[in-house]
Amino acid sequence: MMCGNMPMMIFILAAGYLFTVYLLLALAKRTGKNSAPTNHAPKTVNRKHPLSSRVTEVANSQ
Repeated sequence: MMCGNMPMMIFILAAGYLFTVYLLLALAKRTGKNSAPTNHAPKTVNRKHPLSSRVTEVANSQ
């Protein structure tokens, strides 16, 4: 490759990089709008022993 073409190659690579980043940001923005928020609330767990009794057992065993 000749040294005279180097500035043009840098410009082409930089433009391609910026265009790719622009496309990825646009895709992320579009995907974020389409996704519906979901409810991630934890389900209640039925326990045989409440947590306080487990803590008491551990404290008494030491």
